[in-house]
Amino acid sequence: MGNKKVTYSTASPRETVELGRRLGRLLNPGDVVGVTGPLGSGKTWFAKGVGIGLGVPEETVITSPSFALVNEYPGRVTFFHMDLYRMAGLDEALSAGLEEYLHTDGVALVEWADHCPGLVPARALLVTVVISGPEQRTIALSGENPRAGELIDALLRVQGSPNETPSR
Repeated sequence: MGNKKVTYSTASPRETVELGRRLGRLLNPGDVVGVTGPLGSGKTWFAKGVGIGLGVPEETVITSPSFALVNEYPGRVTFFHMDLYRMAGLDEALSAGLEEYLHTDGVALVEWADHCPGLVPARALLVTVVISGPEQRTIALSGENPRAGELIDALLRVQGSPNETPSR
């Protein structure tokens, strides 16, 4: 299967959370989402939405696990929220046991996935968040595997075309 990609624009953190929520509702046990983007781009806002979509109670505060490396949240599927920002590379991530979270019956979302090339499995859906204005973000979802293609197609059905404004 060739590379499949869709790009959305959001105009606020709330819209970024909503896009993540819609994706989260589509994720199944064993799915992995690798998220990249610069500091302050909204990776954690997107992750919060994914968690909500996975059934993590909305009153639960989903925070970036920069110092803990992994936060675990119960939902309809266990949500493992990982942050590789402080990782020096793949060897350090493997020594910390992070790979185990990518092969569970939960859903793993990996912020700063590009900090440890080779850690995020080929079956992952890749998400790139780019700052396109003070509150605006461009969010590209892609993957070169059947599951990523299924998720992108399903998201297009529930989110609509990238040219449409996300419903509020």
